[in-house]
Amino acid sequence: MLKDTLVVWGGEFGRTPFNEKGDGRDHNPWGFSMWMAGGGVKGGATIGATDELGLRAVERRAHVHDVHATILYLLGLDHVRVTYQHNGRAERPTITDGEVIRELLA
Repeated sequence: MLKDTLVVWGGEFGRTPFNEKGDGRDHNPWGFSMWMAGGGVKGGATIGATDELGLRAVERRAHVHDVHATILYLLGLDHVRVTYQHNGRAERPTITDGEVIRELLA
C-alpha cells in the first residue's frame, strides 16, 4: 500500500538552534526538515544539509514552493496548470515559483 500512498511529515519552517529573547526558540524559515515516503519517493534519500549549527540550508536548498510542486507532481498534478479560486481570481498553489525536486523521485 505504501507504493501508492504518499506520506509527508514536516512544515514550512523549523526552529532556530538557539534561544531567542527568552524561553524558547524562534521560527526558522532558513533551515527545516521534511520527511516523505511512498507514492513515488526514492527510499533512503537525503537531500540537502544545513550549516554546522542547523540554522541555514547550505546544500541543495529548496523553497517551500519546490516542496509543494513536488508533492503535486507525485499526486499526478502539474503545479503550473493547477489553479484554485481565491478572492475571485484563479491562483496557483505554488504562486509563480517552484520546481519539482527531481532527486526525490524514485
